[in-house]
Amino acid sequence: MKPLLSLKVLDLTDGNPFASLILADYGADVLKIEVPGTGDAIRRRGARPGQAEGVYDAYYDRGKKSMTLDLSRPAGQEILRRLVKERFDLDVTVDAGRILYREAIAAPVEGVGHFEPLRHYAEVHLLLTPLPRGGGIELAADCPEGVLDRSWQRLILTHLAEKQHRGVLTGAPLTDVRITLIAGRAHPKHTEGGDFREAACRAVRQGLMRAESLLLEPWYAFRLEVPPAELGRAISDIRAMNGTFSSPEDAGELTALSGRAPVAALRDYAAAVAAYTHGRGKFFCRPDGYEVCADAAAAIGAANYAPEADLENTPDSVFCAHGAGFPVKWDRVREYMHLDTGLDRGRTAAEPPLLRARSLDIDEKELEAIMDREFGPIRRPMYSARQYNAAVESAERQAPAKKEYLLVDGYNVIFAWPSLSVIAQDNLDLARRQLADILANYRGYTKCELVLVFDAYRVPGGEGSREDYHGIHVAYTKMGETGDAYIEKLADDIGKNYAVRAVTSDALVQLSAFRSGILRTGAREFENEVAWVLARIDEALGQLDGSMRGEKIGDKVNFNGKQQ
Repeated sequence: MKPLLSLKVLDLTDGNPFASLILADYGADVLKIEVPGTGDAIRRRGARPGQAEGVYDAYYDRGKKSMTLDLSRPAGQEILRRLVKERFDLDVTVDAGRILYREAIAAPVEGVGHFEPLRHYAEVHLLLTPLPRGGGIELAADCPEGVLDRSWQRLILTHLAEKQHRGVLTGAPLTDVRITLIAGRAHPKHTEGGDFREAACRAVRQGLMRAESLLLEPWYAFRLEVPPAELGRAISDIRAMNGTFSSPEDAGELTALSGRAPVAALRDYAAAVAAYTHGRGKFFCRPDGYEVCADAAAAIGAANYAPEADLENTPDSVFCAHGAGFPVKWDRVREYMHLDTGLDRGRTAAEPPLLRARSLDIDEKELEAIMDREFGPIRRPMYSARQYNAAVESAERQAPAKKEYLLVDGYNVIFAWPSLSVIAQDNLDLARRQLADILANYRGYTKCELVLVFDAYRVPGGEGSREDYHGIHVAYTKMGETGDAYIEKLADDIGKNYAVRAVTSDALVQLSAFRSGILRTGAREFENEVAWVLARIDEALGQLDGSMRGEKIGDKVNFNGKQQ
């Protein structure tokens, strides 16, 4: 079965007969165009070891046709145009090709590349220096390991070797430049290998944008043999091409000139030689490197290349501020860079670069917005106190301490402390007063704001009351309002602006404390804390007044419920 009988194929490839071979097997009309003299690259391989025929011969007779054409000659181009017209009914044109330019630089220049989107970081400083013509691209590292680890340096050089760097005049490949790594910086957590690839390539482009670039064009080394009568014409032509040549030499009946000239001027000169020598002249040429382009302005204008619009080879850098990356144009990168090699101010590459100090301070609301945008709403643990960053800040930047508030559930404490619980069985009012006295002494020592809350929600017609007692705030709730609800509401109101701690063993109040992000202390734990504070008060009083020794404040207001 031949499903491709109606398909016609013109194969202009060199060295891969298998694709068109498969098409021919399925019935396609395949015509292979081969190079004169040598033929297809597969044909040039010859026979495999131990085989009588080559790869090409093994596949040649399977439906394929072959034709030899020299597409560099007008006759071969005309035959190709007719073949395409006949087989595909298409009109084609074979042009003369384009000049492959190169670009170089005239003087050393430093290039800086920085790549820092959120959670990425890399900065690279490269020194670009010109090389003699034909030097190609050389890579080197002159960066101390104390500035950038050796593994990162090797990675940067690998990335630079992998990429074909393009110039900024016409986008032509860069040549005759030594690229030296002189400084770099990585982040201990956020730097990845791809970050240095981005930073290094941006550093090359930024340096080229700052440098004085040169456009190079290819040159031919030629040998021209003409009759002696046409020697003057030949010399005039070579000079008009801005070429160079040596003294004429005798070549039998002809006179030979050897020299160099731009490819753009010589590519059609063979036909001109044949014309003005009436077929007697001979012209030979071969590639012979690159030189500065004589008509660079015309070539640059024809290329119409915009280096800043080439996003695959951008000279701009990316910096990070306020939790988001932002682009910086190539001509302002040095204002934002984190390392300063000082080469523009006369420092040598051997001196270590200076790290620029930058302020990255943001306020709490902005930080909260950043975290919310990047990680979603903050979900605090339900059954643990809020965790704070314990990093020690410098004295001039340390935030002022928040005012401390202590919220005490009065009845919960009274019935949790054995000493007060005994008093409350006989006289609840006395137990309340005893607790208020103890907390007044506690507050005088700790200097905190203390709110003592008593539950009065069962008192008929109670409207609640507030009073100050020896420096503490005593609150009685109104009818229908529990002490738990009052503490919960108060914690919600002041918990964001003050350091709030609730003293209770009630499960509901504890849960409210967790939700509000405040600290919670159990009633029995608080009893031990109060006992320690009263002991410190006794010691202080004893030191201040010897007459009070033996008379402890714990004896005046003690935990046994007996007022002295």
